[in-house]
Amino acid sequence: MQRILIWDLPTRVFHWTLASCFAVAWFTSEGDRWLAIHVFAGYLMLGLAGFRLAWGFVGSHFSRFSNFWFSPKVALRYVRDVLQRRAERYIGHNPAGSAAIYLLLVMVLALGASGVLALGGDEQHGIAADWFSFDQIQLIKQVHVLLAKVMMLVVVGHVTGVVAESLLHRENLAHSMLHGYKVAPAHTPRARSKASVAFVMLLVMIGFCGWWFAYAVDRQINSQAWHGAPKAETAEAPHVRFVGKVLPDHTLWRKECKVCHTPFYPALLPARSWERVMAGQNEHFEPNNDLEMDPQTVQAVLKFLVDNAADHHFTEAAYKIDRSVPTTETPLRITETPYWIGKHRDISDAVWKSPRVKRKSNCAACHSDADAGTFEDGAMQLPKSEP
Repeated sequence: MQRILIWDLPTRVFHWTLASCFAVAWFTSEGDRWLAIHVFAGYLMLGLAGFRLAWGFVGSHFSRFSNFWFSPKVALRYVRDVLQRRAERYIGHNPAGSAAIYLLLVMVLALGASGVLALGGDEQHGIAADWFSFDQIQLIKQVHVLLAKVMMLVVVGHVTGVVAESLLHRENLAHSMLHGYKVAPAHTPRARSKASVAFVMLLVMIGFCGWWFAYAVDRQINSQAWHGAPKAETAEAPHVRFVGKVLPDHTLWRKECKVCHTPFYPALLPARSWERVMAGQNEHFEPNNDLEMDPQTVQAVLKFLVDNAADHHFTEAAYKIDRSVPTTETPLRITETPYWIGKHRDISDAVWKSPRVKRKSNCAACHSDADAGTFEDGAMQLPKSEP
């Protein structure tokens, strides 16, 4: 029996990086603030899965699929033997561990695919942008969440199995995956370190990390290039450009609203709300506050508001606002909608009272794209609460 290198360096880098990425993705799955990190971890997991599929054919002896291909029947029998404390010791992956590896690879690919689709439909980012409507993407989002929970169960089962076998055979399997060595017969095939491959892996991952956080995220927030060239723009129908979205704009609407306040994009309220707002223009939220619009202007502005209201689900915020408002209600203020209330529930009074915010209707204080009306997650930054 000798101390022999079993797990080559690329396999170990893959193993611990994938575990770290899943942990990061799991803990950043709630809340829009961590979306960029969550998506980064998801993309990296997809890349790692692609590498492992290739490495399963060209890697060292114990990293190749041909070395740990067992039937489900054999895997179940091995689990039974472990429970009875009479399982055979394997130098490489045991039957139950091999089943977990294959299942995890499938889960990563399914999670990644559903995540890309959900990102495209819900956030309108990535290669799947505009493939689905907000209504259609809800099922895919539910599938994505379900797959994540199933994968967590598989991970817990895998870790439990590692602990059980480590105790059974009196060897630290997790530690072996760190340094790569196990005690084995002298004739056991030895793995090659493959340090050059691992070095390239690390360079690619570091490069992707730098590109993502220094360029890709900023590109999503500040440029229309994410989805290609914008639509044609004319003097009569200018467009707002933001994150590749091209939302209709209206010069007359902006001109009239800017007299008193920052224009609120139509997608923030249902059409019936805008109709009610324009119907009461002689007392616009305050007694004797007449907007003084002529009938032609009222008609033009109202048409723009109704055509681009939340009912049409042009943006994620529009979809969620529309879904949150009961059809029997007609809110006149954006801050009265259940979705807005829920999203801003945890913001402290100190933030609301800060000189930069002052009032809840000052959307631009936190949303750099408020003027565009897109309200992307990455364009939101709470100001410091200190005065």
